[in-house]
Order: sequence, then C-alpha cells, then structure tokens
Amino acid sequence: MRWHRRPSGSAGHGGPERALAAPVADGVTLRPSEGPRLALGPMTVTYKVTGGRSAVASTFEVVVPPGWDVGAHVHDHGEEIFYVLEGELDLLAFAPAAPRSGDWQSWTSRSGETVVRGGPGSLAFVPPGCPHAFSNPGTRPARMLFQAAPAGHEHYFEELAEILAEVPPDDRAIEALRFRHGITQLTPLRPDVGQAAHR
Repeated sequence: MRWHRRPSGSAGHGGPERALAAPVADGVTLRPSEGPRLALGPMTVTYKVTGGRSAVASTFEVVVPPGWDVGAHVHDHGEEIFYVLEGELDLLAFAPAAPRSGDWQSWTSRSGETVVRGGPGSLAFVPPGCPHAFSNPGTRPARMLFQAAPAGHEHYFEELAEILAEVPPDDRAIEALRFRHGITQLTPLRPDVGQAAHR
C-alpha cells in the first residue's frame, strides 16, 4: 500500500480555514474515574462515550468483581471489544466444536482454541453471531475497557441493573431482556461475588 502525503499546510478539501469553519460537535475528554456510574449487581460500569455522543459505538470502563460470570451468549448484530486494564479475566470469543452448555471455560473451538486467561493488555474481539463470555476467576476485582457497536448498549445495561437489584435476580426477566436486545444466552449469568470461577 502506498501512502500519499498532502501538500504542507493542507487540511483536506478547502484548507484549514474551511475545515475549522464547518460546524461539528465537540469531542469528549475525561479524567480517570470520570463518567456516570451504574451498578449491575456487584459489577460497576462507568460510562465513557455513549450513544448520545457517538453514532458508532458505546465505550465503558467496567470493574468485574471476583466470581462474576457474564455467561456465554451471542449477539445477533452487535460487535464488542473487551480490553483488560487490570487484574485477570477468562475470555471466550469462539463457537465450541460441539454443541455445549454449562461451563464455557472448558469449551474448545473447531480449530483447537481454548479460553484465554488474560491479564492487562489482553483483548477479545467479538463479531456478530460469535459466542463469547468473560468472568473473573481471581480474588481481586478486574478492570476492563468495553466497547459495543452500534452505540446504545447503555440502554441494555440500565434495564439489566433494575433486574439485578433484586435478590436473587429473576432469570426469566434476564432472558426476556436479552431476547428484546437480540441476545441469546447459552450459559447462565452468575453474579456471584466471592466465588472464584475455578470450575
């Protein structure tokens, strides 16, 4: 691939004056810990950039408590990225070689891939229709950057927060919520703080 340099001082069609004169929305800059917070049971989600700002994706910082298991599931249309910032997470982003249920941590893909236990810098990319999950197998909270496309995943989080506020949460309500959002749950959501996921 060849890259072509613009002439010095050029800023696209019409030069810098035209680029700066065009009306555009301001961007967003946030300091550490800034952004609205939402409790999903024991898990905390901090909104960074949501559908009110981006037409492409919603971005969150998520603190995952020990023992939390989101359960394997599939999105009909959305793409997701999970990027570990602190601690460790078990990450799944493949279809099992044979139809499976129960413990997704033991799944193997058709190519022999297994679940990754990833520390800081580990990433999972999930295309539409790909089974995926994350859990915290350790004894300390883990922190990750989570991005969901298209934008608007915060609306799902807000509905889920209401369900998880009940103890115990209503599994049928979670199933109905996920159905409305084009999500098929393959294994159960387990918001069990303190129960490390060494299963």
